[in-house]
Amino acid sequence: MRARLIVLIAVPTCILVWVLWHLRSSTAGAPAPSAASVGAASLAVTTPVTLESVPTTVYAHNLMLRRGPDFRIYVRWLRGNMVRTRRDVTPTFDDPESFLLEIKTGVVRANIGDIGNFLNAGGVANSPLKNITLLADGDQIKLKGTLHKLVPLPVELLGSVTATSDNRIQLHITKLNVLKIPLKGLLGGLNVSLSDLMQPKGIPGIEVSGNEIFFDTLKLLPPPHIHGQLTKVRVVSPDIEEVYGNAEDAVTRVEQWRNFLRLNDGTIDFGKLTMHHVDLIMVDLSDDAWFDLDLNNYQNQLVNGYTRMTPQAGLQIFMPDLDTLPKNKGAQNINLEWLKHRNLPPPPDVIHK
Repeated sequence: MRARLIVLIAVPTCILVWVLWHLRSSTAGAPAPSAASVGAASLAVTTPVTLESVPTTVYAHNLMLRRGPDFRIYVRWLRGNMVRTRRDVTPTFDDPESFLLEIKTGVVRANIGDIGNFLNAGGVANSPLKNITLLADGDQIKLKGTLHKLVPLPVELLGSVTATSDNRIQLHITKLNVLKIPLKGLLGGLNVSLSDLMQPKGIPGIEVSGNEIFFDTLKLLPPPHIHGQLTKVRVVSPDIEEVYGNAEDAVTRVEQWRNFLRLNDGTIDFGKLTMHHVDLIMVDLSDDAWFDLDLNNYQNQLVNGYTRMTPQAGLQIFMPDLDTLPKNKGAQNINLEWLKHRNLPPPPDVIHK
């Protein structure tokens, strides 16, 4: 009996010793984890994907976005992301610097005259070129201005535009006159060069090289800034048109759609509200060519529009254009006296909506 008990204890013990020895041998033969794999594992643990880190998807059709009092962009079609520019600041319509538009496909236009107004309003404050006028001349851009170099000199410049591989706009100068005399005839006496017109040192977004001027719109133009793979730039009078990705087919496909701006996913602020898992669409109430959205006055457009919630807790906002807003509309606050009297009818504007 005792011998039998010893056998019952010894057999499991031998099996356990064999298993441990086998595991030890396997571990000793395995390569040690690399520093890269350890770092990747640590990164995966320490930087989890959060709701705040997810960008907000943006779709827009026929959107005229006002970027300050002197500049507008016209979005014929856009698909991309609304990306926060600061990790600790939620993207908000109230601060165009809080986000940038990262375009995957899009066709965007800017009025050439608006660009001139922006430059005159201080867009290139350090430039000696003043009183700038920009306009389309066929498929080229014409610039007129006054160069302050010892004495004021009237300047006229003509150039063609193309897109560069690093997503800048290249202006190739085909004609440059000072005092209506070709520049080559003046170089000896006045020592005027193309760089004198722009004085690019200290002006972010402008680079002069030979007969070329390079513009980085991400740095030069007012926010919200636009970034993406720029595939084509051309003059479509009176505008300059930028094509991002392969968007021209999409423009044709959505031509009959209503004007709208749609946002999905991520987190955004607008006014006093914060929306998580964003599900928001703003639709133009008019049937005109563009949905006029002013980031400085969008609250007035919201107040004078119609808002409803979807079964999925999303928001649908039907908004009027900025120029159709009533000039002297009273504040839409619920009267305290109405709250105190159950039998009073609701305010007329509530019933209307």
